[in-house]
Amino acid sequence: MPTRKQRRRRAKEQRHEYVWTDAEGNELPPEEAPVRRKQQARGEGGAPARRRGFREPQPPSWARSVKRGLIFAPIMLATVMLLSSELTFAQQVSQTLFIVAIFIPFSYFLDRLFWRAYLRRSGQREGAERARGS
Repeated sequence: MPTRKQRRRRAKEQRHEYVWTDAEGNELPPEEAPVRRKQQARGEGGAPARRRGFREPQPPSWARSVKRGLIFAPIMLATVMLLSSELTFAQQVSQTLFIVAIFIPFSYFLDRLFWRAYLRRSGQREGAERARGS
């Protein structure tokens, strides 16, 4: 059921006679009227438009994964220190290093997963990624 705002907008569209003109100033019949922005963004299939905050993923790289691991290492150390207070500091650090050693390849794997899904969605070939040497 349409909202009150939608009903008012629909009534207004039917109340007024809009005249569409082309670039030369000639009047167009209603069938040739330009499509509204929302309809253009949805495209032919009716799929919703992309969000404005959409950010295209970058190709995966080990350097970015290691950097991410180094950023999260202190957070992981603090968590290990809170949860394993009976261990010595050296044991806590070694446990953190083990967790970071698992985190870095997992982070790379997720980047790769997102990148491949992006390539599939955008219709690009995965072979192009291999040709660049990434």
